[in-house]
Amino acid sequence: MVDSCTVRGTIFATGCALALIIALGGRGHAESLDASYTISFARIRVGDITATVVFGPTEYAMSARGRAGGLMKAIMDGEGSFTTRGTVTDGHPVPTYFTSKIVSNAQTSDVTMALDDGSVKELVATPLSSQGRVPVTEANRQGIVDPLTAMLFSSAATGALSQEACRRTLPIFDGHQRYDLKLAFKRMDKATADKGYAGPVVVCSLRFEPIVGHIASNALVKYLSEGREMEIVLAPVAGTRLLAPFRLSVVSMLANLVIEANRFEATARPPDASTDANPRVE
Repeated sequence: MVDSCTVRGTIFATGCALALIIALGGRGHAESLDASYTISFARIRVGDITATVVFGPTEYAMSARGRAGGLMKAIMDGEGSFTTRGTVTDGHPVPTYFTSKIVSNAQTSDVTMALDDGSVKELVATPLSSQGRVPVTEANRQGIVDPLTAMLFSSAATGALSQEACRRTLPIFDGHQRYDLKLAFKRMDKATADKGYAGPVVVCSLRFEPIVGHIASNALVKYLSEGREMEIVLAPVAGTRLLAPFRLSVVSMLANLVIEANRFEATARPPDASTDANPRVE
């Protein structure tokens, strides 16, 4: 069994982040995305994610909820809710505030984090047992993004779907753990949601690398980091320069874990419906 809510939260936050992407194209109106994802293990549905995100020309706000269990109890069990908000600088999202709450049979984890230019300035987090955990230093809280903002992927300067979107490392801190998600280009493909997007996508390999804050023997850490084949599929949002994660898969000898969009609908709002200067997610 997983012995830490925050480790469960690694995949919850990543999964929720998949549902939270919208482009920032610098327009005078807001953009929004309503999305839902299914979590399946061994082709059996074991959870779901719902999410809403709104972007204005200079700010963004996101909210998501996810739950999983059933066959996944050995590595992931419980419910998670996440929010983030921030500003848009030169077309890139810069987080200023992040919260998460993860509830499982073992315990509850709460995180509230304020950020300034990639550095954690204030952090209130549920204390977790330090036994066997790699210590987090102040330096580990610098040059990071939260798990939701990390999932905003820029396309090429022309806005075209490009393999360049895969060539990056995401330095993530969730309030308890610091880890990297390392991407590399695999192939171009096509994808279709039950409702919403249908069209070309770019497929990236994905590697999870724990840095600090984790327990090396933890079931989920081992599951994600022991050389498993993982990939993330990115789809373009019409009229924008950013890509949205559409699908995440983790290949295992016993069964595959898949998080995939069944609804993926982006909507352009008129100028009078734009977010205000300090958007908040209810």
